[in-house]
Amino acid sequence: MEKLSRNSRVVAITKILTENPNKVIGLNKFSDLLNAAKSTISEDIVIVREILEKLQMGKVETIAGAAGGIKFIPGIEDESRRKFAEEICEMLKDKSRIVPGNFIYVTDLMYDPQIVSKAGVILSSEFYNKGVDYVVTVETKGIPLAYEVARNLGIPLVIIRRDNKVTEGSTVTINYVSGTNGRIQQMSLSKRSMKPRSKCIFIDDFLRGGGTAQGIKDLLNEFESELIGIGVLIDNIGVTQKRVDEYISIVQLRNLEDEQGLEVKPSNFIL
Repeated sequence: MEKLSRNSRVVAITKILTENPNKVIGLNKFSDLLNAAKSTISEDIVIVREILEKLQMGKVETIAGAAGGIKFIPGIEDESRRKFAEEICEMLKDKSRIVPGNFIYVTDLMYDPQIVSKAGVILSSEFYNKGVDYVVTVETKGIPLAYEVARNLGIPLVIIRRDNKVTEGSTVTINYVSGTNGRIQQMSLSKRSMKPRSKCIFIDDFLRGGGTAQGIKDLLNEFESELIGIGVLIDNIGVTQKRVDEYISIVQLRNLEDEQGLEVKPSNFIL
């Protein structure tokens, strides 16, 4: 392979790092791929690190040791976080989003790649260096956001089902109480999904009464595993009696009376 210019190497290194967040990549890989000495690659990495940190797009960490290298941790500047939350609030203020049953229509948000990508960076930033082994979510709307968080943390995503599937093999199923209507529901997880004694975080689109989050906590206990954090895009603060009390959200909302619509604001986590 022909020798590349420094600008070309910097572009290539940046692309590899950002496409593999939170994954340790050895200098040998860059050296072999770009046909450059390790000392040269190290100088290029300094440039990449300085630019990403200056623009508050993330940071590049150096991992020492024989199996060491560098890894990229995605980030987003504070002003961009606030602007993003305010944009979501504007989208949610539309009264037509309130559908029968007093639910809020958010499907369009949860399947918008740009929205879940930014939300994934914001939520995952809270869980770096927490020793998380898995991101868990419940089918279906929370899956895109949970995937983005798992990708940014460089760990697997585990999807908990509402019912059993023969393709999942042997499963563990529990009953839990819905935090919204108090009904008994079920959730199940394949025994092959995770290793025992794992640390997990729950990521979802919407938090109402927290019944699902509490159910997941109980289900993880069956795997001798622990739920160490919860992150959601939207928190319905109109439901004051929640089954969980430690979680983070990007925006908060409540239904107003007399068909006035929704009161929406960025969460304290964002501000």
